Amino acid sequence: MAQPTPSPASSSAHEAPAPYAIVETSGQQFWLQPNRYYDLDRIAAEVDSTVTLENVLLVNDGSTPTLGQPYVKGASVELKVMAHRRGPKVLVYKMRPKKKTRRKTGHRQELTRVMVQSITVNGKALA
Repeated sequence: MAQPTPSPASSSAHEAPAPYAIVETSGQQFWLQPNRYYDLDRIAAEVDSTVTLENVLLVNDGSTPTLGQPYVKGASVELKVMAHRRGPKVLVYKMRPKKKTRRKTGHRQELTRVMVQSITVNGKALA
């Protein structure tokens, strides 16, 4: 019988993963990669302006991760503000049984869509 040939996906050659950074903003942590857009909580910045995030928790240049304690020294992520948006509506319905009390409210989170332009460590841009 003929042996099956290994598929290209199962070959031992690994591709280098794209560089990424884990940053902290608005009380949350986000995994950011260059040339991708993300929706963050509303940032007080004009559309087409540039915002720099300094609270970088981890940076991976594709080969070795650099972990901060708590932040990576000299690391920053540069974002371009694309648009200000609103998230999906979330309905909140409260009811007290047997009391004829009902309250229905809604909420839409204010968001800012940003594009990651570059991840920089000690003045050297990773991407």
